[in-house]
Amino acid sequence: MSIDGVGPSHGPAAGWDDPERELTSSVALFEGDDGTLELPQRRVLVALLKQRFITARSHPTEWRTLTTNPRPVRSRLNDLFLDLHLDPVREVAYKRQVVPEGGGRFPTLLHDTAWTREETILMVYLRTRSRSEEVAGTARTYVDRQDMLEHVAGVRPAHATDHAGDGRRAVKAIESLNRAGLLIGVSTADRFEVSPAIDVVLPLERLQELLRWITAQQHSAAGAPAPTDNDPDLGSSAGTASGFSGEETQ
Repeated sequence: MSIDGVGPSHGPAAGWDDPERELTSSVALFEGDDGTLELPQRRVLVALLKQRFITARSHPTEWRTLTTNPRPVRSRLNDLFLDLHLDPVREVAYKRQVVPEGGGRFPTLLHDTAWTREETILMVYLRTRSRSEEVAGTARTYVDRQDMLEHVAGVRPAHATDHAGDGRRAVKAIESLNRAGLLIGVSTADRFEVSPAIDVVLPLERLQELLRWITAQQHSAAGAPAPTDNDPDLGSSAGTASGFSGEETQ
């Protein structure tokens, strides 16, 4: 049996749904290897643990492997108190911290990282643009760097006077979202494609909450407090968006 790919004998008819398959397959990759995942599945697991999310576009090989048979990878994530979330429509997969049924919190490999104010504003902008394009029937959404910078500047609070500093933070926010995979393209590009993952990062109800927060900040003398979540697997402060958006593997 090949461990580097799916051969002709592999597939649904060959027993992907057989719970005993993992126990009877020989998938040893090194001396003393007690792992039960095949090599492509291990690569999927590593990608999910390293990245906030993977998509069919960013990780095409891993995406095909995962969607062919998600159960073994989900099982390994469950062993780490994580759950696998798949969005087949937007072709996005991500991990999420699970919560005990009786309350409390399990040990975690993840740590919360808050998005900055500028990053949050840009994510709301990207989500709004993505939704508008979707309603218009456009398959992909593109945004210009200059439009993003002007948008951030346009929602600057009335009390903010450090325009140069705000501009630098806006530039860094674009770089950050590009590294996170939410903006697709070369980091120095003047135009980016918006990742479909933005729709998962900011579901509609969360988008509306953050829009209210941004509006309140604009009209507040001292800046409105950032919205927060009580769900322990969510990111913190202004950066709280969705289950995976504010988390990184330690």
